[in-house]
Amino acid sequence: MPSSLPSEREKFWTATSYAVVGNSSKRKFPKLTYNALKKAGKTVWPIDPSTGTIENDKAYPDFTYLPSVPQAVVLELPKDETASWVQKAADAGIKKVWMHQMTDTPEALAIAREHGMEVCSGTCAVMYNVPGFSGHAPHRWIMKLTKKF
Repeated sequence: MPSSLPSEREKFWTATSYAVVGNSSKRKFPKLTYNALKKAGKTVWPIDPSTGTIENDKAYPDFTYLPSVPQAVVLELPKDETASWVQKAADAGIKKVWMHQMTDTPEALAIAREHGMEVCSGTCAVMYNVPGFSGHAPHRWIMKLTKKF
């Protein structure tokens, strides 16, 4: 029988404010995650040092420019940038970080642990914050069946 208790990954999405970090000059900005959080009524700021706007919203170059400190951050950027952004998030006082699948590194995980951050890694954020059927839905079903959700 499946557990009715939310997993740590599911709990990550109960925050009320998020920063979504990408680098459009090197990798497509995580618009699915960004838009899903907006649609869910969350306060969400796009951070992308390579552009001034994301989805017609003002994009910020880093955490120091945000109007307030978000409760959580989603990092979907090149793997070689993850550790530095985890450090920036820790310096900004953010306590929850999601490192998109295949972008976490031993260094990034160590920085997060050193700062007592709650970490989610190893999977795609879209499985958790885009409800209903999508290209990611089969992954969600498989993860639920294997009790890795």
